[in-house]
Amino acid sequence: MTVSHPSVFTPLKAELPPNTDLKTIIADLADDHVAAPAGRDQEALAAIAADAREHGIPLDIIVVQGNPGIEANLRDLANEVGKIEHGTVVVFSDDWVGTYSDQFTRGHLEWAEDKAKYRGPDHTTEAARIFVDRLEQPETISWTVITLVALGVLLAAIGGLYVVKARRAQR
Repeated sequence: MTVSHPSVFTPLKAELPPNTDLKTIIADLADDHVAAPAGRDQEALAAIAADAREHGIPLDIIVVQGNPGIEANLRDLANEVGKIEHGTVVVFSDDWVGTYSDQFTRGHLEWAEDKAKYRGPDHTTEAARIFVDRLEQPETISWTVITLVALGVLLAAIGGLYVVKARRAQR
């Protein structure tokens, strides 16, 4: 009897926020690295993107209206744009943030996202500035070092227990 579960290993298709046209966004990013609906402060966002680029962060900023059904849709949009534009892409909705970067770790991106979320639709410029400011800060935690230290402690504990067990066995 053969049992097949192909859906278990099939990755989900990226889902973009509703009413999102990827080609229009890419075209809008071409002039100032910002794609935002009318009414959002596109000039201020363009200044933030330009400032980030001057500091070595190839940044594209996208703003979508409202909040999509789930926050992951923003990351999906950032990933799709990132495949084409490369660099770092940040997508803002009214309250959420989605990111992609081939320069920063996922942990650093999410750390920068955390302070930029929940600012509301009238504070996208403030959220973008916070995001970029945090990206420009060096990563303070090296997960490799933490992992190596934890592994060293674990090995020392195992070695210590082995020595104690060996001494008890000799008595």
